[in-house]
Amino acid sequence: MTITAFAQRLIDAIGADSVFTSTEDVAPWLTDWRGMYRGHAQAVVRPRSTQDVAKILALCQSTATPVVPRGGNTGLCGGATPDKSEQNVVLSLDRMNAVRSLDTIANTLVAEAGCILEDLQRTAHDANRLLPLSLAAEGSCQLGGNLATNAGGVNVVRYGMTRDLVLGVEAVLPNGEILDGLRTLRKDNTGYDLKQLLIGSEGTLGVITAAALRLYAPTPVRQVVIAAVTSPRQALELYELLFAECGPRMQAFEFFTGECVDLVMAHVPGVRAPFGERHPGYVLVELADTADEQALGALLERVIEAAIERDLCADAVVSSTLGQVEEMWKLREEISEAQRADGPHLKHDVSLPIESIPEFMTSAEARVRRVCPQVRPFIFGHFGDGNLHYNLSRPAGEAADFMARHGEAITAEVLDEVARFGGSISAEHGIGQLKRDYFAKYKSPLELRLMREIKAVFDPAGIMNPGKLL
Repeated sequence: MTITAFAQRLIDAIGADSVFTSTEDVAPWLTDWRGMYRGHAQAVVRPRSTQDVAKILALCQSTATPVVPRGGNTGLCGGATPDKSEQNVVLSLDRMNAVRSLDTIANTLVAEAGCILEDLQRTAHDANRLLPLSLAAEGSCQLGGNLATNAGGVNVVRYGMTRDLVLGVEAVLPNGEILDGLRTLRKDNTGYDLKQLLIGSEGTLGVITAAALRLYAPTPVRQVVIAAVTSPRQALELYELLFAECGPRMQAFEFFTGECVDLVMAHVPGVRAPFGERHPGYVLVELADTADEQALGALLERVIEAAIERDLCADAVVSSTLGQVEEMWKLREEISEAQRADGPHLKHDVSLPIESIPEFMTSAEARVRRVCPQVRPFIFGHFGDGNLHYNLSRPAGEAADFMARHGEAITAEVLDEVARFGGSISAEHGIGQLKRDYFAKYKSPLELRLMREIKAVFDPAGIMNPGKLL
């Protein structure tokens, strides 16, 4: 690839070791993790400081050069993949991966956007603190991507989404100005909360370069139970009981169907079925506390005994060792990889009022089967916060391109039903390219207008992550 005149200006501004222009160097940055999208770029920039980011964005705005921020490339909606423009510049903060401070009195951690989430969890753990954000991609996802998409994960029931863990951010605006909002205050009631505009904006308003995060007391005592349920309705009733009896100790309440377990058993070696017989659905619940493992175990066993007596689950097994905890979680966490091994499929990351989930699952399946009677549903998710991964695979024996040919009609049925129940078409994965058109359909005209006006204030030249979100 020939170095463009603009790429040379980038080199002059931040150094040749931070700007990559050869075809071989740029190619790995042009596609998403799922291989659904592929774009173009004249350069990849990997700055080492916030000041470098400021120089990059100022140059890009002055020439109307589009910028595509990219984290760990674990997103599922194509939000970090450039479009077809040859002028794109991909911006990675992977070299900005320092922990700037950790305060065990205020219980805060200030880290740069290129930090790997798992590394930040470990840093907090080493200081006898907990960073509760946890998701399947934590070994490779970066903090900046978590912030840009307002990532969810398995602990939302107890700790909330990413935005609930953020006290302040440092960000670079498209014109190169640095917004220094890295305050660690728990209370700052002084007008508009600008950080919350940037969190979840998918890189369309600016680039978050660092964040101040809340830490919590560690919860080393963990108990996990897998319960077999006959229906989503039974899972809902079990959730109500556990929430009432276990309160804030409950940090995860996951649901997955029997089909999901079948798929994991078929594609993931070393995973065992939780019970001797197959069940229509399963619930995985984790309780965690700061101390007294015996008391936590006794609480969970008492509640599960009550659930069985009230016919709120058909069977249950409670973990007795850390190894069993990890084994139980593996059954849930490997569902996505098992479906990936099974072949192309439709992903629907939706959220619903929790009480509506059972009725939604029944009505949505009826709608989908009217369009495609033999489709295979694999439904799982964070039931306790209303988030379902309503995933569908092609009928057995169909060609791999089946969903490419029929997916749009099926998705329309699913998302129309989500809207009917007052839900959201994106619970935790964002909009990106994948859901942009659906976003325009299901958001109200007023919300869309306000978002466009906010975009125009932050990014009047329209250089930030074009083709995403709006």
